[in-house]
Amino acid sequence: MADTTINPQETATETEQQIVLLTPLAAEKVRELLDAEGDPELALRVFVAGGGCSGFQYQMALTPAEEDDVVVEFDGIRVLVDPISAQYIAGSEIDYSESLMGAGFTVHNPNAVSTCGCGHSFRTADGDGGEARSCGCGH
Repeated sequence: MADTTINPQETATETEQQIVLLTPLAAEKVRELLDAEGDPELALRVFVAGGGCSGFQYQMALTPAEEDDVVVEFDGIRVLVDPISAQYIAGSEIDYSESLMGAGFTVHNPNAVSTCGCGHSFRTADGDGGEARSCGCGH
């Protein structure tokens, strides 16, 4: 496996941009999920897929790394991003929040020019996300 690991403490150069960042709360929640799975090969995969009401939607899963993944490590937690998704989420911050309305991960994406009211789908400036359709969130 080609392990392209990025140290989040390194200063990014003009040609190197941090793919994603995890907030401390998000990292804590991911660690809980990984501990519950009990498989040291698993990491948090963050990717985008066509769909949702804005054209793209965020997806997350616990999976093993693949050969071409960019691997970012935060205090022992590996975050995996495939090369295609990386172009749409580069520079994003993943957070976790809990409220009376629910709990979950949110992605703060500087590449998104518009998002769905629920924050689970987005559109980029190139508008190449496919046909926008309802995501069923009610927003």
